Amino acid sequence: MSERFVVVPVDGGVGVAGEGEHLDAVVADPTPDAGGSCSSAGGTEEEKEAGEDSVFEPQDPNAVVPILEYNREPNKYGDGVPKENSPFINNTDNDKGNSYDGTNMALFEEEMDSNPMVSSLLNKLANYTNLTQGAQEHEEAEDDEGPKKKAVKSPQMGTFMGVYLPCLQNILGVILFLRLTWIVGTAGILESLAIVGLCCSCTMLTAISMSAIATNGVVPAGGSYYMISRSLGPEFGGAVGLCFYLGTTFAGSMYILGTIEILLTYIVPKAAIFVAEKKEDEAGALLNNMRVYGTCCLALMAVVVFVGVKYVNKLALVFLACVILSILAIYAGVIKTIFEPPDFPVCMLGNRTLQNHNFDRCLKTEVIDNVTVPTKLWKLFCDGPELNATCNDFFVNNNVTSLQGIPGLTSGVISENMWSDYGPLGMLVESKTLSSVGGSDPAQDIYMPYVVNDITTFFTLLVGIYFPSVTGIMAGSNRSGDLRDAQKSIPIGTILAIVTTSIIYITCVVLFGACIEGVLLRDKFGDSVKGNLVIGTLSWPSPWVIVIGSFFSCCGAGLQSLTGAPRLLQAIARDGIVPFLQVFGHGKANGEPTWALLLTAGICEIGILIASLDAVAPILSMFFLMCYLFVNLACAVQTLLRTPNWRPRFKYYHWALSFLGMSLCLALMFISSWYYAIVAMAIASCIYKYIEYRGAEKEWGDGIRGLSLNAARYALIRLEEAPPHTKNWRPQLLVLLNLDSDQGVKHPRLLSLTTQLKAGKGLTIVGNVLEGTYLTKEAEAKRAEQNIKSSMSTERTKGFCHVVVSSNLRDGFSHLIQSAGLGGMKHNTVLMAWPGTWRQSNDPQSWKNFIETVRETTAAHHALLVAKNVDSFPTNQDRLGEGTIDVWWVVHDGGMLMLLPFLLRQHKVWRKCKMRIFTVAQMDDNSIQMKKDLQMFLYHLRLDAEVEVVEMHDNDISAFTYEKTLVMEQRSQMLKQMQLSRTEREREAQLIHDRNTASHATINDKTESGPERVHMTWTKDKLFTERNRNRECNANVAVRDLFNMKPNQSNVRRMHTAVKLNEVVVNKSQGAHLVLLNMPGPPKNRGGDENYMEFLEVLLEGLNRVLLVRGGGREVITIYS
Repeated sequence: MSERFVVVPVDGGVGVAGEGEHLDAVVADPTPDAGGSCSSAGGTEEEKEAGEDSVFEPQDPNAVVPILEYNREPNKYGDGVPKENSPFINNTDNDKGNSYDGTNMALFEEEMDSNPMVSSLLNKLANYTNLTQGAQEHEEAEDDEGPKKKAVKSPQMGTFMGVYLPCLQNILGVILFLRLTWIVGTAGILESLAIVGLCCSCTMLTAISMSAIATNGVVPAGGSYYMISRSLGPEFGGAVGLCFYLGTTFAGSMYILGTIEILLTYIVPKAAIFVAEKKEDEAGALLNNMRVYGTCCLALMAVVVFVGVKYVNKLALVFLACVILSILAIYAGVIKTIFEPPDFPVCMLGNRTLQNHNFDRCLKTEVIDNVTVPTKLWKLFCDGPELNATCNDFFVNNNVTSLQGIPGLTSGVISENMWSDYGPLGMLVESKTLSSVGGSDPAQDIYMPYVVNDITTFFTLLVGIYFPSVTGIMAGSNRSGDLRDAQKSIPIGTILAIVTTSIIYITCVVLFGACIEGVLLRDKFGDSVKGNLVIGTLSWPSPWVIVIGSFFSCCGAGLQSLTGAPRLLQAIARDGIVPFLQVFGHGKANGEPTWALLLTAGICEIGILIASLDAVAPILSMFFLMCYLFVNLACAVQTLLRTPNWRPRFKYYHWALSFLGMSLCLALMFISSWYYAIVAMAIASCIYKYIEYRGAEKEWGDGIRGLSLNAARYALIRLEEAPPHTKNWRPQLLVLLNLDSDQGVKHPRLLSLTTQLKAGKGLTIVGNVLEGTYLTKEAEAKRAEQNIKSSMSTERTKGFCHVVVSSNLRDGFSHLIQSAGLGGMKHNTVLMAWPGTWRQSNDPQSWKNFIETVRETTAAHHALLVAKNVDSFPTNQDRLGEGTIDVWWVVHDGGMLMLLPFLLRQHKVWRKCKMRIFTVAQMDDNSIQMKKDLQMFLYHLRLDAEVEVVEMHDNDISAFTYEKTLVMEQRSQMLKQMQLSRTEREREAQLIHDRNTASHATINDKTESGPERVHMTWTKDKLFTERNRNRECNANVAVRDLFNMKPNQSNVRRMHTAVKLNEVVVNKSQGAHLVLLNMPGPPKNRGGDENYMEFLEVLLEGLNRVLLVRGGGREVITIYS
């Protein structure tokens, strides 16, 4: 870290340096001050001291005193957590040298770099502009050909131009022009109003939630994706962002299909490549034409977007003008029908509607020059043009009549159009007011020029087809970067746009039902009015106004989708939460997302190959509904959690409205198409789990994290109410790890064992203790924590890490055992490694710490697991073959010995191992009965294990045992004496030092105060000689005592048990994959601690993998269900 001091002249006042102030260098300011010049950094110590004196002790109180101003390079504090970029905090790159003046803020001097002064912060806030992104960047890059960049203007768009009109343009579109009349005719006015009401309510509730989120702080360009990801976290953000992207992409497909449908059906029908020779092939031919022309149109649009995005943005107003003019033409046409309805006759045969393509007159025959001749209509239903030709029965039996297609607003046709008329594929469109004679022959009808249903219709299908006409409410929030005051404009503009469009849709539904004949409404493609667009027949002054207007409107909407979708994908890719999408974050030098555009065009092509507008509409409905669902969820979660940062400026929201909107979105998804809904939810779930699996290292302060915290707090409070029932008991582990000198984990296999024992269930806390003070060891503690977390990740151990710094290891482990965990989520079992090198260690503290830890776990009523030879335990990648896990059940400890093998065998490492249980019978026990009882006990416990009872005869204590005990005690005694002699030497040295110090002080006092007195003192040589003689004498006595000592009888008996039990265990279990054994408790008298370690060593001798187990003083396994 580079530091510099600048001398600043200050009039009056005294600068006082704080204690411990660290002046490494004094850098001369070029301006001399009244007190003389300061030295440079390379000056001598004397010069520096002179400079310091001038600061600390001014000679003249009125003189100008130079104050040392302390500037430090900005610290790069990194705690491993990616943070949001902020223009305010921890961003001092642009403000070096912009420091405080004077002494008023000297107290906060060292914090200035990370925490700026309020004046500096306010200055930055005033200058902060939320620059536009996406297409505008592209435009500026294209226009910026000169050497100088043009100045970036602050956003100037208001509510009307920035939010209202874009939302209006995105909401009104292809469905209004191509399908709304058909929906009204098929569903009836009442059910159509229900559909419009449902969809508009859904978008209005979503807009309220979106307004709350959008006004809760600055929303950068990125719109709904940014809002959801920052509110609900990277997993939901990625899932919903990609759903929104797919919805926008399929919307592009729908608009392109709408464009081609208008082109081929209403503008240039003769441009069709595939022409149906038979009537029944017309539908297939139309779809193939849509595929070919749609693909060409998509390619053309993609090139336009790639080459010149700015032209698309500039044409947006032209496209919007087309939409508004078309709607005005519709209202003008409605008003005109009151006075003069347009002449669009619909030819009816009986009550059936005829396609009016291949005949001019709605007559069977006509009189020309007093001769009755058949019309073109006759030729369509009869074998030939002769009057005596064989004709279709229905044609013969029914008359041809002509209905007025647009009877007008005052005609009363509204009463006929109130109710629905759903039907299957191929159903004839029939009038409800006309009658017919004779039944229909379906085999013949398909070849006749009747108007029929091209798809099976029902209410829920129409909901799915209609819903895309209310999407587009995000257009304002997507442009948040262009707005002068986004927090004011987005709510007002979006809600006004939804109100406006809802009024337009509702009035259109009512007016269409009141003005247009029912059979014409149900004629989707206008076949009964010579292929005119049905809504065009109503418009004024000409149907072409609507046709041309809707064509350009669909073109523009398609271009907007192909412009917006790649940028959304690029934003998701650049966030880095979905790794496989990162390639789509790159683009051209000007920021144009080239790769994202290619992918968008590819997905768009899938929608075009489907080719049917009615089939594509429900797909994009699903994706938009899912996006809206999560916007509502985000608002509800934030409101209910009362997150401190949740302070929206928009106040007219409530969590109940958000939940209602969320429920409505979910209901509409399944109403529209339950199978598409399941597919969309599956896609979102897969993306969510993928991001979660890959570990999105983003912390956005999202609501789901807050929800998790609330849920965890609630669960912890509930857990603390009572201890867990035996049926719910599972080992909640505190793993005590040892680290080497480089802070690396010494025994990673201990973590492997933890993983195998836990299988991801329950609580795991991995703890470690560093010796020292936290202030000096903070960096080491963080490094140790990172290393432990890395090892946990490698060994797939799911849990928490806890590194404690303590003055000594003994206290540190004690603190961990006492305080690790929280509330009811505390450990109940301690896992540690056996101190294998305790004999070789010069410091007895290592094994003393181990024994004290054993005592503390017993006192805390925790179970204890000690792994011996832990480095030989299997890794998580190993697969142990046929073998056994042997349990030596010597004393009952609550069932831990039974439970542990069962838990281990759940893991694939130990799955093939069989469980064997050995118990020890004394001379008085009935071993046969013991075996039966144990088998029954295991049967009730639902454990599969072989049972064996081992008899230990009451043998005399062998000479070997006696000798081993004697050697153990002699060794212990020698170590004590060695320790004692070392302590004595240290004590004597201290004593001599103290005496010398005292004698010097006394002599000095005496020389000043009075006459000298003679003292008889020891010389140094005489002292050492006398002390060595005493020591040799004591040593000889000690050695003599060692060889004459007799072992303690209690120790002999314990050694006997250890030797005999070891013989039996080695005999039976030497080849076992793992041996579990009761761990004897340490002696109550601490004087026998070292002997206790020896007993355990003897007990475990000759065994490879051993897990010593001590119960926690409670039952952990039960026979009851």
